[in-house]
Amino acid sequence: MKLVNVTVDDKQVQVPENSTILVAARSAGVSIPTLCYLNLADFGCVNKSASCRVCVVEVEGRRNLAPSCATPVTDGMVVKTNTIKALHSRKTVLELMLSDHPKDCLVCQKSGECELQDIAVEFGMKEIRFEGKESTYRKDISKSIVRDMDKCIMCRRCETMCNEVQTVGALSAVNRGFDSVVATAMEMDLNDSVCTYCGQCVAVCPTGALVERDATWEVLSKLADPTKTVIVQTAPAVRAALGEEFGLPAGTSVTGKMVASLRKLGFDKVFDTDFGADLTIMEEASEFLDRLTRHMNGDTTVKLPLLTSCCPAWVKFFEHNFPDMLDIPSSAKSPMQMFSSVAKNIFTKELGVDRKDLVVVSIMPCLAKKYEASREEFSKDGNQDTDIVLSTRELARLIKQANINFHILKDEDFDHPLGESTGAGVIFGRTGGVIEAALRTAADWYTDSSLENVDYEAVRGFEGVRSADVKVGDLDLKIGIAHGLGEARKLLEQIRAGESHYHAIEIMACKGGCVGGGGQPYHHGNTGTLRKRAAAINAEDASKTIRKSHENPYIKKLYAVHLDKPMSNQAHELLHTKYFKKHKIQNSFIK
Repeated sequence: MKLVNVTVDDKQVQVPENSTILVAARSAGVSIPTLCYLNLADFGCVNKSASCRVCVVEVEGRRNLAPSCATPVTDGMVVKTNTIKALHSRKTVLELMLSDHPKDCLVCQKSGECELQDIAVEFGMKEIRFEGKESTYRKDISKSIVRDMDKCIMCRRCETMCNEVQTVGALSAVNRGFDSVVATAMEMDLNDSVCTYCGQCVAVCPTGALVERDATWEVLSKLADPTKTVIVQTAPAVRAALGEEFGLPAGTSVTGKMVASLRKLGFDKVFDTDFGADLTIMEEASEFLDRLTRHMNGDTTVKLPLLTSCCPAWVKFFEHNFPDMLDIPSSAKSPMQMFSSVAKNIFTKELGVDRKDLVVVSIMPCLAKKYEASREEFSKDGNQDTDIVLSTRELARLIKQANINFHILKDEDFDHPLGESTGAGVIFGRTGGVIEAALRTAADWYTDSSLENVDYEAVRGFEGVRSADVKVGDLDLKIGIAHGLGEARKLLEQIRAGESHYHAIEIMACKGGCVGGGGQPYHHGNTGTLRKRAAAINAEDASKTIRKSHENPYIKKLYAVHLDKPMSNQAHELLHTKYFKKHKIQNSFIK
């Protein structure tokens, strides 16, 4: 690798050729403000549209200011980052940007997390010299995401994430000049588009232009209603990230404090979605072994590989883009929906409560879960199985609104029976976890034994697409894992073309799996945070006394009393679903 010499603010550094000025500056320990720039190293992409011009610098011998995020260095280049000319230009650009921006910062959902707000503070903005017309667009409120394009600064981060990383193709720049904005094809509503609600656009948006649809006050109204019994379930990835909203380091597991805070909020029962994850494994592992056995016995009607179906964003992506393969995914519902189905159809009888008077609130790391809960097939007589979904960020806001001091809370345990779970349920929160949990159970069932080694290291990792060869008894299984919809597309296209052959595949819509969900605390491009959250998930799994789903005593009792056995008629009625072909209107540059 050839290195070049660059001088930044009188500091000499060597950087690889083709590096940008911004990279060189950071190598020299020099900070340059950025807004549109976003380096997602683990995503394999960099957003460097150079549209905001906040990062401009002076380059010796160059007449015009250069955007440091997009200007490559040359050998011997001399850069000045803090000249009056550069500072004045940045301030003017920022003023112009703010002049066309709503002034509702105090009530904006991104307040405190807004990068535009942060940079305005950094520049000591006290007034805006420019006045004039402000661009206005209609607000788009979908089931999961709210688009307020009046707050869009055309950084194009969301577009990069949607098109290059996720390959969904729901967003692109439309119109020209003052009226330019990032929107869907034909400026349709998100609800009518190919959007999967993965929420990764929200995760990278630097302003309040893209936020989750907030349901905190809806939860508070239900908690205040004496006619309702309100229970809550929490996904495994939430406990590995919630602490970040209260200043704790990334990767700090806060399971006990999370449970305590939910009790203080007034929920009648605090349960664990991991129970639903264990239940999912009972069905998915059974379905996998059934398909595999029939395939080995020569049944040509059997469809392999089996695809895990826990991620609603991935399911919607699949329905839009691979309608010819709808018979491949497992028909098992997601853990959230399995939990809610059991709660509404079985637990209500134990409580002596009518299902319409039981409110199931789900705390999820994922914005697509809001959409999933609204799907018609997950309701009975118009009553949803999951009534309200909150993101991890929304839960944090709720705790803060209630004036609960999170740091001094003593750890508390989940309620029973729907709060009992195993290590297998916990690892659903990170990439490779669902298939590893399934292997733990499938291996025991296939070998008719209780295997001691439950750590399937081969399926772990952070590569976007990875393959693993796993030995189960006399079986040599080929396992595929993909996280991120762009990586999922590559893998599925290989399978469709007959280029790759697997027995089972796990797919998650977000990088890192659920730990990187669109409803998690903002990582601002620091994807190392996702690895720390995943490590917290693994640590909790390792600390569990029971680490196999089929050994959960409450799961055993549920089948014995209500469901008979996995894949039974009763289990199919409550725990399985079907998929639908959806239209494929998307931006033309996405294949």
